[in-house]
Amino acid sequence: MKLKLKNVFLAYFLVSIAGLLYALVQLGQPCDCLPPLRAAAEQLRQKDLRISQLQAELRRPPPAPAQPPEPEALPTIYVVTPTYARLVQKAELVRLSQTLSLVPRLHWLLVEDAESPTPLVSGLLAASGLLFTHLVVLTPKAQRLREGEPGWVHPRGVEQRNKALDWLRGRGGAVGGEKDPPPPGTQGVVYFADDDNTYSRELFEEMRWTRGVSVWPVGLVGGLRFEGPQVQDGRVVGFHTAWEPNRPFPVDMAGFAVALPLLLAKPNAQFDSTAPRGHLESSLLSHLVDPKDLEPRAANCTRTESCSVAQAGVQW
Repeated sequence: MKLKLKNVFLAYFLVSIAGLLYALVQLGQPCDCLPPLRAAAEQLRQKDLRISQLQAELRRPPPAPAQPPEPEALPTIYVVTPTYARLVQKAELVRLSQTLSLVPRLHWLLVEDAESPTPLVSGLLAASGLLFTHLVVLTPKAQRLREGEPGWVHPRGVEQRNKALDWLRGRGGAVGGEKDPPPPGTQGVVYFADDDNTYSRELFEEMRWTRGVSVWPVGLVGGLRFEGPQVQDGRVVGFHTAWEPNRPFPVDMAGFAVALPLLLAKPNAQFDSTAPRGHLESSLLSHLVDPKDLEPRAANCTRTESCSVAQAGVQW
């Protein structure tokens, strides 16, 4: 037993001596650990550089918010509103005027269906704070609705809208407010806003930069939840409507706007009081643009919440 332990101890001693000698020999060999150390150092340097960049960005003041264009630089929106005497006339005009007062660079053309200006409308315009032009024209007796007749027999507002177009073309006739029409070269857009409808403020900014004729959906009209153009690849390819979809322009009066230069360049374009039912809009637009050239607005005509709401079944 003693001999075996002595042999084990001797073997352990020899192995230890061999390991020590190997370690001493390796101490004199060149080390190949320099590349990993350099790579680690470069990573630390890159991290320090990124930290310095982030600290510099935190110290940098935030960029100034983009400033909206000055109102004087915006094209003017000419809102044409025909109106007639009735029990709710003042209430509806007040509602509409307060919406329009939120829109910069807007000119309200309010046209009465009357022989002469009424104190109600004149007073409301004066108190509105809006830039306005007051016009008056009486609908001929042959075109007026008789008691009990449905509204589609004779569309209302035809003479009044055409009166506003005449004023824009320099043919005068204003009885109050701004009496001079826009000078040649004025950039603007014309929109026909009835006083019994509701309009989103966003709608007016959608139409402001119209180049020809812009279009969008209209909610709660024609017996539908909404009516409006169908758009594919940014172009109007059809219309969602329940009434005569084959009309040249199956759109509601509240669903389009026309660039002022285009209207002035087409002096004979106006609304036709003898147009068939539902064709009043087409009687104007057919003189101005082809359906394929319509300019869809409101996210390619997908957002009714930023547009107008018309009373279902009512055509002014």
